[in-house]
Amino acid sequence: MKHKNPASTVDIIIEIDKKIVLIERKFNPLGHAIPGGFIDYGESAESAAVREAKEETGLDVILTDLLYVYSDPSRDPRGHTVSIVYIGESNGIPHAGDDAEKCFLCDPEKIPDDLVFDHGRILRDYLEYRKTGKRPVPKDFM
Repeated sequence: MKHKNPASTVDIIIEIDKKIVLIERKFNPLGHAIPGGFIDYGESAESAAVREAKEETGLDVILTDLLYVYSDPSRDPRGHTVSIVYIGESNGIPHAGDDAEKCFLCDPEKIPDDLVFDHGRILRDYLEYRKTGKRPVPKDFM
């Protein structure tokens, strides 16, 4: 019997001048998202986050924090993924690349409604963390 594991991914909330970077996805599922993607074999999660940020936004990012690990089996319609969500900072103007059709700065209080995956929950958790310093805890997900 072959053992099946969820895929490891990263998402990066990139802060620039009190705004965050969002992308509009080029591929299914279509909609807006936090930059991110799959961790390559032999790559650390931190390196994957910095690489994915660069590929999708053109930005050099410094990781500053770890928000939480999101693992709901239904978080990605393409299959079971586990995402390690980082907060990072950068400067400059984001430019879409790789899986991103468009890339833009967004007021974190004015997030588009068509977020894909569980990125709506992630950004609500991020806003709570920024306001109160409280991160999500496992009991919030059970």
